[in-house]
Amino acid sequence: MKYIVIGGVAGGATVAARLRRMDEQAEIILLERGAYVSYANCGLPYYIGGEISERDHLFVQTVKGFQDRFAIDIRVRQEAVEILRDQKVVRIKNLETGAEYTESYDKLVLSPGAAPIRPNLEGINLPNIFTLRNVPDTDAIKNYITANRPRRAVVVGGGFIGLEMAENLHRQGLEVHVVEMGRQVMAPIDYSMASIVHHHMVEQGIHLHLERGVTRFASSASGALEVVLSDEQKIETDMVILSIGVRPETTLAKDSGLAIGALGGISVNEYMQTSDPDIYALGDAVEVVHGVTGKPALIPLAGPANKQGRIVADNIVYGNVSVYSGTIGTSIAQVFDLTVAAAGANSKLLDREKIPYLSSFTHSQSHAGYYPGAVSMSVKILFSPENGRLLGAQIVGFDGVDKRIEMLAQVIQNQGTVADLMELEHAYAPPYSSAKDPVNMAGFVADNILKKRVETILWSDVASLPADAVKIDVRTPAEYELGTIPGFVNIPVDELRGRLAELPKDRLIVVTCAIGLRGYLAYRILKQHGFTHVKNLSGGYKTWSAATMPVGQPDSSCDSCCGDEPCSTKNIVEVNACGLMCPGPIMKLKSTYEQLDNDAMLCITATDQAFAKDVKSWCKMTGADLVSLDKQAGQVKALVRKQQPKACAPAQQGGAENKTIVVFSDDLDKALASFVIANGAASTGKKVSMFFTFWGLNVIKKSQKPAVEKDIWGRMFSWMLPSDSKALKLSQMNMMGIGSKMMRFLMKKKKIDSLESLIAQAREQGVEFIACTMSMDVMGVKKEELLDDVTLGGVATYLERTEEANLNLFI
Repeated sequence: MKYIVIGGVAGGATVAARLRRMDEQAEIILLERGAYVSYANCGLPYYIGGEISERDHLFVQTVKGFQDRFAIDIRVRQEAVEILRDQKVVRIKNLETGAEYTESYDKLVLSPGAAPIRPNLEGINLPNIFTLRNVPDTDAIKNYITANRPRRAVVVGGGFIGLEMAENLHRQGLEVHVVEMGRQVMAPIDYSMASIVHHHMVEQGIHLHLERGVTRFASSASGALEVVLSDEQKIETDMVILSIGVRPETTLAKDSGLAIGALGGISVNEYMQTSDPDIYALGDAVEVVHGVTGKPALIPLAGPANKQGRIVADNIVYGNVSVYSGTIGTSIAQVFDLTVAAAGANSKLLDREKIPYLSSFTHSQSHAGYYPGAVSMSVKILFSPENGRLLGAQIVGFDGVDKRIEMLAQVIQNQGTVADLMELEHAYAPPYSSAKDPVNMAGFVADNILKKRVETILWSDVASLPADAVKIDVRTPAEYELGTIPGFVNIPVDELRGRLAELPKDRLIVVTCAIGLRGYLAYRILKQHGFTHVKNLSGGYKTWSAATMPVGQPDSSCDSCCGDEPCSTKNIVEVNACGLMCPGPIMKLKSTYEQLDNDAMLCITATDQAFAKDVKSWCKMTGADLVSLDKQAGQVKALVRKQQPKACAPAQQGGAENKTIVVFSDDLDKALASFVIANGAASTGKKVSMFFTFWGLNVIKKSQKPAVEKDIWGRMFSWMLPSDSKALKLSQMNMMGIGSKMMRFLMKKKKIDSLESLIAQAREQGVEFIACTMSMDVMGVKKEELLDDVTLGGVATYLERTEEANLNLFI
């Protein structure tokens, strides 16, 4: 028998090696148009970042090694250009010499992979715009960095490869911007989980631009690359990495008349056989069956490709004896200190396929909390409301994520239910897990929801709760003071039984806590005391705050790291709050702090990720000096000095250099004046904060807003108010809109920046936008309607900024 395999790397090389092990006498030819037959393409970003130090370590097998061990005829730099199916012949072109020849086959295997998408944008062919798919791409990027020492990079696309590249470029010392057209990075997980990743990336120093696509590339006046976004923001950079996805390489299959699926991949049956029984296909180029939906899917992952390779080889040699049952897309990635993983279907896929589902959030520790080093882990599962079948799982955490997603993936793959999660037996010892593993806990919570022992709402439901709903935060007063969901009142769960008389039984009551557990306890208390309409917020304040907190830009101000004094300095009180959930770390901080003498210091270490924000707020409230704050490997470490606050930097002593502007008006001319002043101040290096209140909120509305649910008053305001900055009117001579159009025309004619350009410039320069939450509440303006990097705040937030400023304007 004579077998030809077209394409190497994961799929093709696996097929060829397995064919030889199953058939020692066969003639096997492997054609690879590149120079390398088998390499670790998943490791390419890590070689660029220096995590993999030796280039040779990327190569799984060399041509000579493959030939010597498997006696396979390996032909690199040779491309199959045509398949003559009626003759069972492949026409091949030698890319080194240009010569063409033919080879016959008995069975043919297609493993052409997928090609990176390179959009047809203006300036796309400018120098230093790279894609990453193979070794030559890697060499080009690595050589450019080594030779040119770039300072800045833009990664277009927030998928797995894009984020891995962002991290590894950041490790090389570059300032990195990630531009993602969608609402979130990492499409396999849902927004609520991706929001954890967003904030972590910003904390690590990545500039994140969501819901903004790239419209063109250009050369700036300084000679740098300029990336122009859909909102006209311009980012100057030294290099660009395009990582906006891949599409199946199907040209050869199409030209040969093989069937192509609805999604654009090569159509195969359960034996990985194409529409021609003598031709098999596998890997990134084929459509497979999704294990949850039962529909065709494109899932370009190395694991499935390798498994398909073994099945294809066995079916060729033994005659269709092995079936490929499909893929559930189990995937995992490292994003700085976080590990992000998913399996099965996410909510977007289930909604698109109209598959009903319920979901739950749980927040657990990676192992027993009392054993050192336990860190947080957030788990979301999706399951059928009919029978509890597990449809999807997502985990974001610092340690132990890999083994938990594999446990969940096995249940999904075997069409198991949440009951299986409860019964799943795991290896337990304090360094590795808890007696109730995070996977068991996810099952327990889902089982309660399924059996209606608790009714839940999701973080996204909070904004649309009825106006007369009673909203209760059952955390401790100390936790409540550090932050709560607007409109929730504090009744600690331990006091709830004694305060039932304060609550109405004829209205909806919504309870929340830190992560959902105390909320569940409060729910059970209320239900068993005759309160019939009660709901618990799934995932609690932790999920809500992560999903609703605006994604800002990296914080270079001193409150993220106010000094360089390490916690290892002598005469510092060490406080270990690892394994404690909120308010545990804050309570430990408070009790230890009270015992300190003036000017003494303590160093507290916690694994609750919310502690990084809480300790800043606590220090501001108490007057403590936050000397340094560090987040690494899932641990938050804060150095705090008692009653000895110090200035952050000489340039900002007394805050005398900062500027604040209250934007009350939505008149076009006044908005223009506000941003001209703000940009002028920011250009001189001053920190500028703009506080938008009442009509001023219209200035910072998105031009393309998502659909949001509003009450009748909110809808009325929406009808009556300008939809965005482009609909603003002049304060004088507006003349039914003619004046504002004339103003914009004259500004364009005289090459004066438009209001929208001024807004983009302000955002680019780091001007802080603060939206007044009271005004938003009165006027029915939702956070989703405002620009992405707007911070929500009240009068206290504004007054804090004015304390640090020497100029305050009201416009």
